[in-house]
Amino acid sequence: MTTTRATNAQPDAVRMFSFGVFSKLEGAVTAGMIHLGDRLGLYAFLAENSNITSQELAVGCGLHERWVREWAYNQAAAKLITAHTSADGEVRFGLTDEAVAVLVSPDHPAYGMGMFHRLPQTMRALEDMPASFRTGLGFDYDSHGPEGAVGIERSFEPWNQTFLLPVVVPAIQGLEQRLSEGASVVDIGCGAGGAAMLLAQTFPKSQFKGYDISHYALERAKVRQAEKNLSNIKFVDPRTEPILQDRSVDFVMTFDCIHDMTHPQEMMQTIRGALKDDGVWLLVDIKALDGLEQNMAKNPMASLMYGISILSCMSSAMSSADGAGLGTLGFSATRAKSMAEAAGFSRFTQLDIEHSVNAFYEIRP
Repeated sequence: MTTTRATNAQPDAVRMFSFGVFSKLEGAVTAGMIHLGDRLGLYAFLAENSNITSQELAVGCGLHERWVREWAYNQAAAKLITAHTSADGEVRFGLTDEAVAVLVSPDHPAYGMGMFHRLPQTMRALEDMPASFRTGLGFDYDSHGPEGAVGIERSFEPWNQTFLLPVVVPAIQGLEQRLSEGASVVDIGCGAGGAAMLLAQTFPKSQFKGYDISHYALERAKVRQAEKNLSNIKFVDPRTEPILQDRSVDFVMTFDCIHDMTHPQEMMQTIRGALKDDGVWLLVDIKALDGLEQNMAKNPMASLMYGISILSCMSSAMSSADGAGLGTLGFSATRAKSMAEAAGFSRFTQLDIEHSVNAFYEIRP
C-alpha cells in the first residue's frame, strides 16, 4: 500500500514537499549554530567589530579560523549576519543594528538568545520522548538541568525588565498605589526571580515571596537576591513551604507557567485561597487560540509552539501520571476564563498589552 502510494506521487510535488521537509532540518541545524554564536561570543565580537574577516573574528574570540569561517558561511547563508566579498575574493562579515538587538543585547525587549541558550538541553529531551509517547509520562523542567533554568531566565527577563514597571503595573487599576503603600505579593512559578526582584527593588514597603518547584531556578534566584541585597523577598519550594490559604495576599502574579503545571485547576484554586477578596491576580501566559485550526491560521509560529510543547511545556504538564497536559497552545483566553471562574473568580479582563508571545489577564475574585 505504502509503495503504491509513493509510486503515485507527482515528481514536482515530491520535490516541493522534500524542500519543505529539509528546510525544517536547515532551521534546526542553523538554530544550533545560533547557540554556538551566542556561547562562543561570536555575535558579541561582531557587534563591536563589524566588517571583519573570519581570521579577525577568530583571533578576537580566541578560536580556530577554519571553524569560525564555516560558521560564518552558515550564518551568512541564513541571512543572520552580513557578508561582503571584495574584488580580490576576501569576505568580510558584520551585523545589522536589528541583529545586534536580537542576538547581542539582553537589555533590548527583542533579545532572543534565551531559547537558544538551552537548545542543547531542549533537543536532548528527544532521547526521552519515545518513552513518554509510550507511557504518557513527561519530565519536569529540572530534567533540562541548570542551563535550562538560565535559558528560561534569559528568554523572558529582557521584556519584563523593559515593560513590567512602565506598562504592566499601571495597566492594573490601583496596583501601583497598593505596592507603594506596602502589599503582600506572591510570584508563583517565579523561576530565577527576575520579575519579583524588580518589583521588590521598586516597592521596598511591599513583601514578596517567590514559589517554584525547580531547584535550579530557586538556587539561581537566591544567588541573585544576595547580590542585590534584597531583604523584602523570599524564594521557596511550595512542596516544603506550601502557599498559605488564608486570603492574606494582595497581589499574585504568574508568568508563563500555568500551562506547564500538572494540576493547573488546583493551582488556580490555591491562588484564590491565598488572595484577599479585594486582591488581584496577574495571569501572563502564552497567547493561544481555541483549537488547531485557529492556531494554524493566526499563529505563524504554531508548529514551533507545538514542537516545544512536546519537548518542554506539555512534558512538564504531564510529568505526573494524572497531569493535565495543557501544552503550549492549550491555554486559550476562553479556557483560562472558564478555569478561573471554576476556581472562584468572577472578574476576568484581558489587558491591552502588546507582546509577541504572551497574553495578559487581570483576574479578580
